Amino acid sequence: MTGPARPAPGAAAAAAAPKKKTDYKAAWAETRKLMWAHRRSLAIGLALMLVNRFAGLVLPGSTKYIIDEVLGKQRLDLLTPIAIAVGVATLLQAASSFTLSQVISVAAQRAITELRRRVQARVLRLPVSFFDATQSGVLINRVMNDAEGIRNLIGTGIIQLLGGVLTATLALGYLFFLNWLLTALTLVLLAVFGGIMAYAFAKLRPVFRDRSKIQAEVSGRLGQAMGGARVVKVYTAEKREEIVFTKGAHRLFRNIASTITGTSAVTAVSTVIIGAVGVLILTVGGKAVAEGRMTLGDLVSYIFFVGLVSFPVVQMASIGTQITEAFAGLDRIREIFATPTEDEDDAARHLLERADGDVAFEHVWFEYREGIPVLKDVTFTAKAGTTTALVGSSGSGKSTLISLILAFNRPQRGRVTIGGQDLAALKLRDYRATLGVVLQDNFLFDGTIADNIAFSKPGASFAEVREAARIANCDEFVTGFPDGYDTIVGERGVKLSGGQRQRVAIARAILADPQVLLLDEATSSLDSESEREIREALKALRTGRTTFVIAHRLSTIRSADQILVLEGGEIRERGTHRELMALGGRYRELHDTQHEIEKDLFINPGEEPVTA
Repeated sequence: MTGPARPAPGAAAAAAAPKKKTDYKAAWAETRKLMWAHRRSLAIGLALMLVNRFAGLVLPGSTKYIIDEVLGKQRLDLLTPIAIAVGVATLLQAASSFTLSQVISVAAQRAITELRRRVQARVLRLPVSFFDATQSGVLINRVMNDAEGIRNLIGTGIIQLLGGVLTATLALGYLFFLNWLLTALTLVLLAVFGGIMAYAFAKLRPVFRDRSKIQAEVSGRLGQAMGGARVVKVYTAEKREEIVFTKGAHRLFRNIASTITGTSAVTAVSTVIIGAVGVLILTVGGKAVAEGRMTLGDLVSYIFFVGLVSFPVVQMASIGTQITEAFAGLDRIREIFATPTEDEDDAARHLLERADGDVAFEHVWFEYREGIPVLKDVTFTAKAGTTTALVGSSGSGKSTLISLILAFNRPQRGRVTIGGQDLAALKLRDYRATLGVVLQDNFLFDGTIADNIAFSKPGASFAEVREAARIANCDEFVTGFPDGYDTIVGERGVKLSGGQRQRVAIARAILADPQVLLLDEATSSLDSESEREIREALKALRTGRTTFVIAHRLSTIRSADQILVLEGGEIRERGTHRELMALGGRYRELHDTQHEIEKDLFINPGEEPVTA
């Protein structure tokens, strides 16, 4: 029996949250920057558009002379010049249309690529807290889909809009010249049509905006389900995930169905309006021809030019919607650029003078949610070159303490220092270049084993990669693969076992040759034999480095220079293993409890376990 399906994380909150309006003023400012950056292509496109539109007026304009002069007055001498003019205009129209598409479309794609690059670069420099609060599907949508919309701003969209305005203006002037009364009546119908279109698109715009949001949520949840396929299968949650996805897919379907209904209604109304214009021309225009106020050529030419007015109006409404969506996408991208990056103030910060100094916490307080502190007045010093182990029950603040050392988060009060320098005053990239980490969640990229090890040191030689792998006890199992170090590990390293992924991550940290080393459950996925094999390697790696260790097994923390026992975000006890065991406090309690549990489960008999 399956449990109730739950919505994707954040979906309910997103649905309940008030819809944010697009800041068109800010979006227009971004648009002006883009258009100025691509002004050369836009200028060429505008010139080509003018040629294209003027050439497009020759054929409908020639109909009057064909009917009234060539056919009506039998002036066959005009037929050849008119035909040549129409042929040349057609060739000009075709050539300018092709060139316009090439110049503007290529410029638009170049701009889209550049914007995607800038957004991706910006996103990766945002704080970890931003990633914790934002679904990856939403971020991918910002990079890929929102950037795509600018093709209507610096591509054919804006040029077509300007061309439509120009064509409609010229055609309208000619229509007034032919018959002002008929044109005035036609304009009334077109004005009604324009009002209906404006109302329709005002209703459709929010629906279009919601589509990308819904799609991002559904894609994000789908990605989670695919990435967590093993967990889904273990807990037979396939049906639950199917229900969650189906609900999301149906939300997307209802959104798309609404837009289809709206656009179909607009099409139907436009058909009625065009039909009404046709009836008006036949009645009023036909009467004018019968009364001699218009020639037959004038009427036929009038019909062509009404089309030149009507079509751009419909086209402008469609392009206007696309441009509105592009504005909405640019506004969302602008929010990304407005979010402060981790290293935004690095220009005013100092270089790290020495990375091998003491790491100290001075009365540090930290909270993720206001009023709920995770660390409370934490003070300690990790001497340069020593190992500090963090012990405590789940939720005691160990990982948060590590995240402060990594500068993923900043203290609300107090400060973290290295070599006496406040981390908040140091250039972030300069400081992080001194770090090496093996986190609890060992993330590997979908590439080769060699690439994943060398990720911490771009340009490392194969000899360096293999030496790091040897120290981390990777070399033996890697060389056993048919492709050796060129073996593809799969997404998140799925083709490797948990222990193999862990050792690749350790090799990656070893290759970085860090001054400050952080091991968060670094041996959690290793069996006792593998752990024993790399224990000495890790001990050698820690020599001369300031190391912080979170670990469950006593074998990892027993030799630590100091052990900090965290409970409720506070340091309850500190000292060496021997000192804390003799103290008989919380550390001894955790030690004895874990020892009894593992003895009952026959886990690692003969070793002294300890909780972390």
